[in-house]
Amino acid sequence: MGSIVSRVIRPRYVRVLILGLDAAGKTTILNRIKQGRSHETIPTIGFNVESIKIKGIKYTFWDVGGQDQLRELWKHYYFGTHILAFVVDSASTERVDEAKEALNGILMDPLMDSCVLLIYANKQDMPNSLTGRELAQWFSLFQLQNRVWHIQPSCATNGIGIFEGIEWATREVSKKKTRIMQQ
Repeated sequence: MGSIVSRVIRPRYVRVLILGLDAAGKTTILNRIKQGRSHETIPTIGFNVESIKIKGIKYTFWDVGGQDQLRELWKHYYFGTHILAFVVDSASTERVDEAKEALNGILMDPLMDSCVLLIYANKQDMPNSLTGRELAQWFSLFQLQNRVWHIQPSCATNGIGIFEGIEWATREVSKKKTRIMQQ
């Protein structure tokens, strides 16, 4: 019975909002998901949007530029988001406080209350990268209440951790839909 229910409740459409500071690897992650490979990118001015079907689920990925002046516009992309994929350059320790501040601003918006939080600790291949646990402590994630979150160590250039993060977040979206239907 459980497998029948999970098939019925499995989401058919998932909206993923990819945010993070400039040069964190957002577009490289999107390219990895879409094309299975990465290539040279330029800073995103505005946004990239891609619809991709993975394992029978249609995902719409919104990759929005992370430059300081563009962050004010992020709020215009919040509505209907199921998964917030926040990308952190874990090798850029001098910008972690800035990333934390940006993430806290996003999470304070009521439109983001029900989304699943997936944090990609990107660039794990670089020397002195912060671990997922170190980032969780730095971002005070253990204090978050009523928020489902996960830190996925990743390297967008070689694909490590990218799909594992999306799979985790999709399972959590499914659980949320199941709880709503049971109420």
